[in-house]
Amino acid sequence: MVIDSLENLSAYASLNPLFPRAIEFLQNTDLDTLPAGKIVLEEGKLIVNVNQTSPKAKEEAKLETHVDFIDIQVPLSGDETMGYTPTSQLPETSYDAANDIAFYPGLAAEYFTVKKGMFAVFLPSDGHAPGITPTGVKKIIVKVRV
Repeated sequence: MVIDSLENLSAYASLNPLFPRAIEFLQNTDLDTLPAGKIVLEEGKLIVNVNQTSPKAKEEAKLETHVDFIDIQVPLSGDETMGYTPTSQLPETSYDAANDIAFYPGLAAEYFTVKKGMFAVFLPSDGHAPGITPTGVKKIIVKVRV
């Protein structure tokens, strides 16, 4: 897991061969003006989801993991609390391969706040519970093929 300021995003370009293209998109696009929806930068490999979340409490945020994709999550309209538990500490559960997601019961081990102007990267080894906000938040989730 990585949490940092967007101004430092380019320092993480070497994490994955597709990261430079994702970083270019995030740095050269007026993210605040993007409508909700999906933008395919490279079919099956690099997808941008623009979401407007609803209010969510910690107890409502499901821990999730992905096998095939890395998430770069960027809150746009305010602060977002996210939960974190290493995948190695999560119990066995079913995996939905078609949607590249597994959900886990219970609360995350740790919580942190990602503010506007920051980002979080979740690798397949990172269980995460995103979207915890009292009012909801507009956010970008870049899905990067492992």
